[in-house]
Amino acid sequence: MSELRPPGPDVEPGAAVGMLDALARAVPDAVVARIRGARSILAVSHENPDGDTLGAVLAIVAIADALGTPATAVCSDAVPDGYAFIRGVDLVRMDPDPARTYDLTILCDCGDASRVGAVRDRHPELFAEERTISIDHHASNAARAVDWVDPASAATCEMMALLACRLGVPLTAGDGSLAVALMAGIVMDTATFQHPNATPRTLRVAAELLAAGAPLADISRRLYRTKPEAQLRLFGRVLARLASTPDGRVAWSELREADLAEDGTDASMSEGIIDLLSHAEDAEVILLFKERPTETRLSIRTKAGGVDATELAGVFGGGGHARAAGATVPQSVDAAIAPVVAAAASLAARVVR
Repeated sequence: MSELRPPGPDVEPGAAVGMLDALARAVPDAVVARIRGARSILAVSHENPDGDTLGAVLAIVAIADALGTPATAVCSDAVPDGYAFIRGVDLVRMDPDPARTYDLTILCDCGDASRVGAVRDRHPELFAEERTISIDHHASNAARAVDWVDPASAATCEMMALLACRLGVPLTAGDGSLAVALMAGIVMDTATFQHPNATPRTLRVAAELLAAGAPLADISRRLYRTKPEAQLRLFGRVLARLASTPDGRVAWSELREADLAEDGTDASMSEGIIDLLSHAEDAEVILLFKERPTETRLSIRTKAGGVDATELAGVFGGGGHARAAGATVPQSVDAAIAPVVAAAASLAARVVR
């Protein structure tokens, strides 16, 4: 898959300085000071990466580069092929560069430190609390004073755009790569501005990224309307298992490990299935149970004005956002379905439309 590049010199940057300067005041002074004072930065995504966390770590690298500070992007898991169009994503490492000494670690889009995954276990010294900050938009994040957590933000990449502005880094930085990475994250987490998390600020930021050269239409097509045939077959298997409670208020399906083997896919290709299941007209709560060797990964989506997805996720030790959350249930899929559906049904019964 080819990388996306800005359209060319005929696209004039928008009035980012004027439009976003006031919004950029939301960036805490402490975060600005830590980044300006850093000698070398490690930008870390969450495990099982998506467009928002990848866009955010690449944004940190681009911002740091513009400030003259060396930075490395790291993710515990390999980057899915579907994100190959984001320029620079091939530089995301699974471990820090052993030739560098990092004095600041930035957790990007991580609801809590455990979401970093195995790289944290391999390099615990880089994740000591006194040397890390978190930039994130998950409502379930137990933020410390040094962190910047904004649950009102549609995507962590929306926050990164304001950070760039606050630090005086143009959105055209990196020959347009910064704008592409940030737009990819916003498109991913808003489903191209269809989710209710998209706010006027989200649209203002996106407008400036578009003016900076981010090809919105192409990014949206690649993220939401381009799937390998094997992935489409995988979606079909999951859709065929769709089930619901008698009143239709809770709908769910399962993704089995055997499905991945049968279609020659991997776990990264399950991305997007939950959003397709969310089209269920009557469901207040939509669940996807993903089988793992010793546990079950649970994805949750809820309708606007109804069940808070973080409340359901919290019952099973998870978290996330009001409309989208997740958890890891230490049981098999077969054992996990009944208690999760029962908890979801209890919450859905409270909703009055």
